[in-house]
Amino acid sequence: MRRTIRRKDYDMKLAMRNEVPVELTWDLTSIYKTEEDLRSDMEKVKALSIEMEKKYKGKLNTPEMIDACLDDLRESTRLISLTYQYCELAASVDYYDSHIQDLNGKAMRLASEVDSRLSFISGEIMEQPEETLKQAISIATANKLYLKDILRRKPHYLQPQTEQVLAALAPTIQAPYQIYNLTKLADMKFDSFTVNGQEYPLGYSLFEDNYEYEADAEVRHAAFDAFSKKLRQYENTTAAAYNTQVQTEKTLADVRGFDSVFDSLLFGQKVTRELYDRQINLITEKLAPHMRKYAKLLQKIHGLEKMTFADLKIAVDPQYDPKVTIEDSKDYILKGLSILGGEYGEMIQTAYRDRWVDFAKNQGKSTGGFCSSPYGVNSFILLSWNDRMADVFTLAHELGHAGHFKACNSAQSIFDTDVSTYMVEAPSTMNELIMAHYLLKTSEDKRFRRWVLSCMISNTYYHNFVTHLMEAAYQRDVYKIVDAGGSVDASTLSGIMRETLEKFWGDAVEINEGAELTWMRQPHYYMGLYSYTYSAGLTIATQACRRIEREGQPAVEDWKKVLAAGGTVDPIEFARMAGVDITTDQPLLDTIAYIGEIIDEICKLTEELE
Repeated sequence: MRRTIRRKDYDMKLAMRNEVPVELTWDLTSIYKTEEDLRSDMEKVKALSIEMEKKYKGKLNTPEMIDACLDDLRESTRLISLTYQYCELAASVDYYDSHIQDLNGKAMRLASEVDSRLSFISGEIMEQPEETLKQAISIATANKLYLKDILRRKPHYLQPQTEQVLAALAPTIQAPYQIYNLTKLADMKFDSFTVNGQEYPLGYSLFEDNYEYEADAEVRHAAFDAFSKKLRQYENTTAAAYNTQVQTEKTLADVRGFDSVFDSLLFGQKVTRELYDRQINLITEKLAPHMRKYAKLLQKIHGLEKMTFADLKIAVDPQYDPKVTIEDSKDYILKGLSILGGEYGEMIQTAYRDRWVDFAKNQGKSTGGFCSSPYGVNSFILLSWNDRMADVFTLAHELGHAGHFKACNSAQSIFDTDVSTYMVEAPSTMNELIMAHYLLKTSEDKRFRRWVLSCMISNTYYHNFVTHLMEAAYQRDVYKIVDAGGSVDASTLSGIMRETLEKFWGDAVEINEGAELTWMRQPHYYMGLYSYTYSAGLTIATQACRRIEREGQPAVEDWKKVLAAGGTVDPIEFARMAGVDITTDQPLLDTIAYIGEIIDEICKLTEELE
């Protein structure tokens, strides 16, 4: 079927949230049936924190008292997780609903209040003699990792009063992210644009989910220009929010005694600067020639006079991208991921049946996709369904997160489910690869094979190894400026982004006006050093998936153990359990070579089909 987005697809603007069919929305009642239930837990956790302060403050000087306190802290953490994530999820699908936004603000302030009140716990535990801590670790069961992590963080712990103030200031510290989202999802009102007398509505999700893939070059370029024009109107506000974010991170790194903001942000990921820099340096250098070749192929197939940044997401075969309904996706995903076993399949069935997924397209909804997995309940997946095979890969990706946290939440204490972001994208990207490998086995048709391979490049690898990697390279340059005592504004940020894109794409792609504003489009910059972890996770996933292809069930069983391990292992051990050694360059080099092989085969199949 023809991929070109037809006029009728744009006849209606995005609906308001209360106008979308309920079956397309997620069901948050699995967390709280009513708002009264939510408020009850908010009062409960507040009362619990007050009780804990009275019961334990100044008394955490024996292994038994420490363990008992941490048992209560696990319950407090669980309740904060449920109340906070419920409100955040509700807010993410409707930034125009003032009541929900107010409720979300209350949940954030409550979490900050409780964290501040209970900040004495880690401080008092850190002050105990090493022998007391060792005894506490020896008698603990669900609290062992928490205690070990306290010992790890001890060199960077501040005075108790300072830690309490920082915890109380959490909503203020997190404000740049809230400002960014409100600017992007509530304040930006996009004007329609016209091509050949036809008017087209425009919005964030319409652009990112549809127009970027539009086969009609005139429509695609006009949409890009109109979208960029609107972004530029908000560049200074967005830059100010981001500069506040990075300056805050630098200040916190300094006061905690880290040598750099990089060391501070990587500390929580439990990885070295070497692993971080390797991802950016090797991909920028080694992958660029392969992706330039892919860009040239797109230019040739589409007969473009020149290849621009606005053309990079068009399909290799726009006339061979069948429409996929939500119901169709269920069949694809169940069959594609069947190799992971019956229990995994049951989770997928439940996700569809019990409305874990928010498929709806509406105004004020967060763009992109994510999966949130509150401890003790099911996961919640956000995306906007556009009847494309790309949506199937996105849903499989997010179900990878759901499967990961279902496994580790069931197997581990709530303290042990805080997975390093370095490895958190491995289970999700693994699902994308498994889906693609399944599809390749369903047909011998060359055109079909080229289509699947191009989906792997344009969806899985482009998204994680190019889009997010360019973000990471840009972000590293920003932090270098901040680490040296500087600050950034809109002009600086756009200049860094343009230079990053030009370095990667060379003369194969023209970085047209508006491309430099790409830094305004992603929320990842407000989540520390997150962007590079997509390629890190996909590197592990690629090697583990190829092992499954070679070895079958034994490799699958190892992968299940990896999923259940949660935060009890660091990234190096996580990868080792999956059969991958990330202490060397080889896994990443092998993955880049594999991407090159896929692109070479796409080129070869294109020649044969012509």
